[in-house]
Amino acid sequence: MNKQAREILLQRAVDSLKIESKSISDIIDYLDADAFCRAVKVLSSCPKIITCASGSSGIAAKKFSHSLCCIERNAQFLSPCEAIHGGMGCMKKGDAVVVVSRGGKTAELLPIIEVCNKKEVILIGVTENLDSPLAKSAQIVIPMKIERESDPLNVMATSSFIVTVALFDALLAAIMEETGYELDQFALIHPGGAVGQKLNN
Repeated sequence: MNKQAREILLQRAVDSLKIESKSISDIIDYLDADAFCRAVKVLSSCPKIITCASGSSGIAAKKFSHSLCCIERNAQFLSPCEAIHGGMGCMKKGDAVVVVSRGGKTAELLPIIEVCNKKEVILIGVTENLDSPLAKSAQIVIPMKIERESDPLNVMATSSFIVTVALFDALLAAIMEETGYELDQFALIHPGGAVGQKLNN
């Protein structure tokens, strides 16, 4: 690889890092504090939390449900495919359902949104489109704003994925504070790996 080609590749990488870093920093400026705190209260006290999304957002939602379990909140990820084939039977009145969709109108999520309202669960929407079916149907809306994705073509779920994960991590930190979650609780449920060895020695 010649020097010019190497410099171009490295510049693409640096551009990506800068774009994603800015996308996370921007959250502080547009965070809806009231909606965020209401979401924390709900997620800290509801009987069950279900996360649901498609594609890369689904990966972020699945990670969030696992993180919630790690702080002893009853949570599960429900794929849209399973949801519309009977999986929504796990939803009960008073549960919270966190649905992520940047555009807020992902086709496979629309029937799920409708059932959420009929089953009287607390729907928390994470979306960029505040005029979308998701935003209009949700009891709590957590906005996300993406200036651009970090890939050269501006089409991959890059910045939007990172922002979704960052928002979920922020919720997690606040829920830990709200519930008074302690390190010894985590040590009990995490006996495996290097973390388990460190906490349980």
